[in-house]
Amino acid sequence: MVYKVGYFVGSLSSTSINRVLSKALISVAPEDLEFVEIPIGNLPLYSPDFDSDFPPEARALKDAIAGAQAVLFVTPEYNRSIPGALKNALDWASRPWGQNSFHNVPAAVIGATPGQIGTALAQQSLRGVLSFCNAQQMTAPEAYIRFNPAAYGPDGDVLDEATRTVLATFMQEFRDHVERVLTVLPR
Repeated sequence: MVYKVGYFVGSLSSTSINRVLSKALISVAPEDLEFVEIPIGNLPLYSPDFDSDFPPEARALKDAIAGAQAVLFVTPEYNRSIPGALKNALDWASRPWGQNSFHNVPAAVIGATPGQIGTALAQQSLRGVLSFCNAQQMTAPEAYIRFNPAAYGPDGDVLDEATRTVLATFMQEFRDHVERVLTVLPR
């Protein structure tokens, strides 16, 4: 069985360290996980005015989530919370009321920052939103990555063995979480 995972990179930056982290996570993931990025940069700002007629970008977002069996969030921390673009995507995906795309979807959260707390507060903020959306979150292990550029190669290679072990363990746990959730709540 191969599980299709849609992943979100919370940063829109062309030099995002979380994009580097996403490539590294994919490179160490179990072979039965297949990844597709769910882009968020082209979404207009959410407004309930669109609830009766979503724009094509928002329909594509909801379709991408529906086409995945699980979701992985790789997010930076902006001002002790999640980036606005990611929150906007969450709002689109969870609306209109009664059509929440994250309901019962297996989910995991991870992020990197150059700072000491490694996205802990952004992850807490994101987890609160995902709880409201009834996503089935992996609660452990938590992974707050202090980003060291020397640990990563240009194509997602993980050059540092300790970092590789942390990321591979996280991804194995995520894979097992996906299997457990989908056994009880198939999509």
